[in-house]
Amino acid sequence: MLSFTRQAGTVLLVALILVAGVWASWGSAQHVMLTKGRERGTMTVTRCADSTCTGSYAPLSPGSRPRARVVIGRSIAEKKGARVPVVVKPGTREVVRAGAPGFFHAWVPLGGALLLAAVVIAGGLHRKRLAWISAGAGGLLLTAAFVTVTF
Repeated sequence: MLSFTRQAGTVLLVALILVAGVWASWGSAQHVMLTKGRERGTMTVTRCADSTCTGSYAPLSPGSRPRARVVIGRSIAEKKGARVPVVVKPGTREVVRAGAPGFFHAWVPLGGALLLAAVVIAGGLHRKRLAWISAGAGGLLLTAAFVTVTF
């Protein structure tokens, strides 16, 4: 009975870690993945501070309007004057990067959750193959995010 309880608790912990990773990722991923009806355009970076970059927004989608100032997370790895394809979060001045770089960057929290879950799966459930699969998926996701955002 104790072994079953330990395994059930470990499975619940792994599920909690993965759900938290999806939850943390979905806040940005929904804007990148579900673009129908959202404002899409290009941001020209004018200034970057510690955690954010600001710039002007030029619309590309019908019904979108130009904005003098929008804000994006600093992790875009862009320099002043760079033009970045973005999607506007509805009702805000905040934008998220569009395309493959935006997709992979949005799912970075899930990549970290997969790596953490791999440790719990290996140590708590003693499922080495599943742990390696989880770690590999998390590592690939983080690597893809790094490569697409920086290059």
